[in-house]
Amino acid sequence: MTVLEETTGEPTAAPSEPTDARGRVAELHEIRAQALAGPSEKATQAQHAKGKLTARERIELLVDPGSFQEVEQLRRHRATGFGLEAKKPFTDGVITGWGTVEGRTVFVYAHDFRIFGGALGEAHATKIHKIMDMAIAAGAPLVSLNDGAGARIQEGVSALAGYGGIFQRNTRASGVIPQISVMLGPCAGGAAYSPALTDFVFMVRETSQMFITGPDVVKAVTGEEITQNGLGGADVHAETSGVCHFAYDDEETCIAEVRYLLSLLPQNNRENPPRVDSADPAERRGDVLLDLVPADGNRPYDMTKVIEEIVDDGEYLEVHERWARNIICALARLGGQVVGIVANQPQSLAGVLDIEASEKAARFVQMCDAFNIPIITLLDVPGFLPGVDQEHGGIIRHGAKLLYAYCNATVPRISLILRKAYGGAYIVMDSQSIGADLTYAWPTNEIAVMGAEGAANVIFRRQIAEAQDPEAMRARMVKEYKSELMHPYYAAERGLVDDVIDPAETREVLVRSLAMLQSKHADLPSRKHGNPPQ
Repeated sequence: MTVLEETTGEPTAAPSEPTDARGRVAELHEIRAQALAGPSEKATQAQHAKGKLTARERIELLVDPGSFQEVEQLRRHRATGFGLEAKKPFTDGVITGWGTVEGRTVFVYAHDFRIFGGALGEAHATKIHKIMDMAIAAGAPLVSLNDGAGARIQEGVSALAGYGGIFQRNTRASGVIPQISVMLGPCAGGAAYSPALTDFVFMVRETSQMFITGPDVVKAVTGEEITQNGLGGADVHAETSGVCHFAYDDEETCIAEVRYLLSLLPQNNRENPPRVDSADPAERRGDVLLDLVPADGNRPYDMTKVIEEIVDDGEYLEVHERWARNIICALARLGGQVVGIVANQPQSLAGVLDIEASEKAARFVQMCDAFNIPIITLLDVPGFLPGVDQEHGGIIRHGAKLLYAYCNATVPRISLILRKAYGGAYIVMDSQSIGADLTYAWPTNEIAVMGAEGAANVIFRRQIAEAQDPEAMRARMVKEYKSELMHPYYAAERGLVDDVIDPAETREVLVRSLAMLQSKHADLPSRKHGNPPQ
């Protein structure tokens, strides 16, 4: 049987055996060309007809031109039975290797849906294990381009064990190298747990789905009828479940954004994120901030406008933009240095902290701390969201995740209080008391246990009840409480705020503070690991 016949199952005329080095090299080029071409033009056309690129086309978009070096291109499975012995294509349905993104090394594996539907078998899994081990050893990011039909059923438990090896390596690499999962097709069953273990998940609308049990199983068990996209499409995971960090309309845009994200991340946990020279002056004033943020704490505004005014060139990458919108998590640059920004969003639920916002921010803070990214926290928070659903859903437990993440973070941490900072939410959002390196406030700040109205109702309940004009007495007591305990300089007078600053000088103050904290070094107590709230 010839190489071509053994690979495709199609009989061919036996070629003459090469007798010299040139002949062997010619044979090698023929085999490589076959591996690069894939199974057939028909399979490629079927992939394109679904609105999807091939695995190699995706890799070309991801890495710098001409930089990809493939590993185990000629690998083939050794399984027998169920017709597998007659079909042994090169690559075994996954392309692995490394290249560069803006000149920095990145490791990649990409499922080739044209071969076995991208299903994972023993050889397929071994290739992924190897490239993951290489990424960890080299200390470089790992990007997975996912488009597979799950475990290869014909190989049985061997395929399932392959997933176990991937999960174990995802966990070992966590916090060591950036891991990015790009969902470009189906990802069902246990396979979905690998992306869930990585740092960032990208999805493409209409063509990518993630779920543990598909629509048919859901219908059989619960009677509910739902489409694949309705169950686990990009919009569902970007808005409802929070599984997906970024969702885009097409693969080209999605992969371009992966490249942008990589430009903001370090190679590994021993390096700092790449710094660039910024043409945006550090001392640039932001007088527009005086008009962006109303002094009246009950009036909403868009916190993203504040972020745009502060960061370099107004550019930032928001993570989980459409999930838990009452809090913003974003990567940006200040003075050329990458920072992570956590900010309450008064436009959504008045910027309160709830279960989802706490989870979202906690994971982001952990990611920043793992990869040496300083954290800027912008506070305008009226407290935790009250309600039976929140309490029964475990707001105490989930809110503690954010508290734990901040307390555990050793990167430079700067907090800025714009307006309200009430109660436990003020403490949790990186207050000085839990370890913020520097805490600033605008003259519009209100730091207190609770709002003046609520505080007055509690403290002066008897006086208000006994007054001839309760409403007049209440207004008087609210004014008295504000003047005594909620004036903008109360916290500064007690050393709980390092400085009250002119909002227009915010950018300059932050850039200078980051420069000072650049050499910060903090050690945690010796321990195997903490036991964070779950």
